[in-house]
Amino acid sequence: MRRRSTSIATALAVILGSTALTALTAGPATADSAKVLPVRSVGDIVVDGTHRRVYVSDPTGGRIVVTDYAGTVKATLTGLPGVTGLALSADSGQVYAAVKDGNRIVSVETETYTRTASHPVGATPGDLEVVDGRIWFAHGTDFGSLDLSGAEPVVRLAQRGDVGFHGGFGMFLASDPAVPGVLAAGNGGDLAVYDVSADGAALRVKGRMNTGVKQLDLTPDGSQVLTSWGDPDYGYGIGAYATTDLAEQEGYPIDAYPNAVRVAPDGSVAGGSFSWYDPDVHIHRPGDPVPVREYDFPNTGDSSGADTLVDGALAWAPDASRVFAVSVNTHGTYTLRALTDPTRELPTLKVSAPAKAERAKKLTVTGRLTSKETPAAGTVLKVTRTDLETPDGKALAGVRTKADGSFSFTDTPAVGGKVTYKVSYAGDATRAPASGSDTVEVSRKATSLSLNNDGKLYAYGKDVTFTAHLGTTYKNRTVAIYADPFGSDKPKKLLKKAKVNSKGNLSAVVDMTRDTAVTAVFAGDARHAAKTVKSTAYAKAKVSTSVSGHYKTGRIGSTTYHYFRKKTDPVFTTTMNHYTGRHQRFQVQVYVQGSWYDAGSEYFALSGGKSVVRLEAPGESGVRARVRSSYVNGSSGDTVNSTTHGAWKYVNFTN
Repeated sequence: MRRRSTSIATALAVILGSTALTALTAGPATADSAKVLPVRSVGDIVVDGTHRRVYVSDPTGGRIVVTDYAGTVKATLTGLPGVTGLALSADSGQVYAAVKDGNRIVSVETETYTRTASHPVGATPGDLEVVDGRIWFAHGTDFGSLDLSGAEPVVRLAQRGDVGFHGGFGMFLASDPAVPGVLAAGNGGDLAVYDVSADGAALRVKGRMNTGVKQLDLTPDGSQVLTSWGDPDYGYGIGAYATTDLAEQEGYPIDAYPNAVRVAPDGSVAGGSFSWYDPDVHIHRPGDPVPVREYDFPNTGDSSGADTLVDGALAWAPDASRVFAVSVNTHGTYTLRALTDPTRELPTLKVSAPAKAERAKKLTVTGRLTSKETPAAGTVLKVTRTDLETPDGKALAGVRTKADGSFSFTDTPAVGGKVTYKVSYAGDATRAPASGSDTVEVSRKATSLSLNNDGKLYAYGKDVTFTAHLGTTYKNRTVAIYADPFGSDKPKKLLKKAKVNSKGNLSAVVDMTRDTAVTAVFAGDARHAAKTVKSTAYAKAKVSTSVSGHYKTGRIGSTTYHYFRKKTDPVFTTTMNHYTGRHQRFQVQVYVQGSWYDAGSEYFALSGGKSVVRLEAPGESGVRARVRSSYVNGSSGDTVNSTTHGAWKYVNFTN
């Protein structure tokens, strides 16, 4: 423990006017699902509806990650450098993967995720499609096929015919299980449809498409090829081309940069777009340019824009219950997102209730159910009321909508406080469920609640009883008493929570080591309002000072003095209850001609609750002085106790 010092001679000089006091030296005193994928890139995505699995290829990592519909990883297939295109066999028994670095197509059994075969194809495979059992694969600006139906695999390359594919954005293929013998191919602004029902590919028709296309798909009725970039009447959109002559038809407008397109077995269209500030996935009914549903990805990165859709990373569940999408953020983190109920409109249900109402009096609740296509008049909506006595909700009579979707009903709340009315729509084949709610503050009587000891000052460590008194209430007789000691290091604490006694009282004891705010809380009941009252009580600091270095003690009059030789320095050790950064105020007074005069004061840091100060001896006899240590609220470095002065300690210097 370090010692501090001050000079009694200097103090005397101040009193006698001979010099200035030298300063004392102060010592150091945080529905749809989303799961992060363990991948470094994304090449393709395919969904196995039979086993409810999602396959995602990672070209950079050389792997295929298999998840369930919730995104939980079930298997990881490694050793596939450059793996990109994926396709599922018609019976869902095999997944085929294009492995670029090995110029091969790998087969994976979907029950056990076992690699069953690896077929060299003599070129670098990319996009994959399975048509009538044959695997079609893009390579360069051309495409070929792998036929596994015979005793030996048969590979045919360069099947594009006289179509001048030449773009550098990749070769894209498209087919649909419902359209046998048809394959669409596109690249660099060129688009073509082929008959692949026999050996090889026979060109049916060729045409043009936008050069920004990132993906193709074929509608299940075989009438259109859809492209991920088209030329709608305004803005951007999904392109649509007739398979008979590749004439451009009305597509599906999108406000941002389109980069994916996938068609469900029922013809519903999922369009994707690269968009930081707009929706990322757009669901359309066949032929309808207005989306029935849109999904906007959140921002999980560190830029102002949200996560974006990976090019071509869209896939439907075969039952159209979900669309799977892979997004990426600014950190390069990839997330598999399962977007539910994609083909059903998302209605809105607005409920409006009065802000306030009187208990036991009738009130009216109104609202409106809206959707792209308004449900028929007479649609029944479920109504639930939640209040203090029925926190889990009570079903009220259902309400029917009018032709414009509006509705209204009346209720007479018997319970005061917050009353919530929730109205729910069950949904139907084309609309998702929806609900809305609003809250009414229903009147309650004022509650009488008091708490004693406000403003009182207590000695350090005294056990003080605080008593809350609760007046008349309806049912609830429970009161909670909390103590919140001053200072950021001690949190508010529940002392007691219980029913008051027959006199309406509840008491709790506080150990008064700090100034303390004590609160009593009544939560309210069905007819009486909640109430909180506070009493702030104050606690003195614990201050004591001991003296050492004296040769005796004795009385001068009725006062006890510590006697020191005129050249011996008194040492004063002050003990005070600890608080981080606390200082004690050390005050010196000198006795001159029958009166005590202030000789100055200084603050000294406490270490472990103690401070040692050495007072320099005057070097002459006949000098009397007194010192005391104090805690001063605010000036001592904190405000957790009330100002407290220790006892004076008297010293007398002799020969």
